[in-house]
Amino acid sequence: MNYSRIATLAATAVIVLSSAGCASWNQMSSRSKSMVTGAGIGGVAGAVVTGGVLGTVGGAAIGGVIGDQLGKR
Repeated sequence: MNYSRIATLAATAVIVLSSAGCASWNQMSSRSKSMVTGAGIGGVAGAVVTGGVLGTVGGAAIGGVIGDQLGKR
């Protein structure tokens, strides 16, 4: 399995999981919404900065943690 195939599968998985998450958006707390938003922004930023899958995942993880902490307020 080559890198391009793995990246395509990962992107597809993210889209499917994001769609499922949108269905429950109204039941989420504001802290959870902040975490999801932070993960999305972090993932995009990681992809832009590194241009790779690992940067995207790392950015999403860091953005999720930051969003969670900001959502505590």
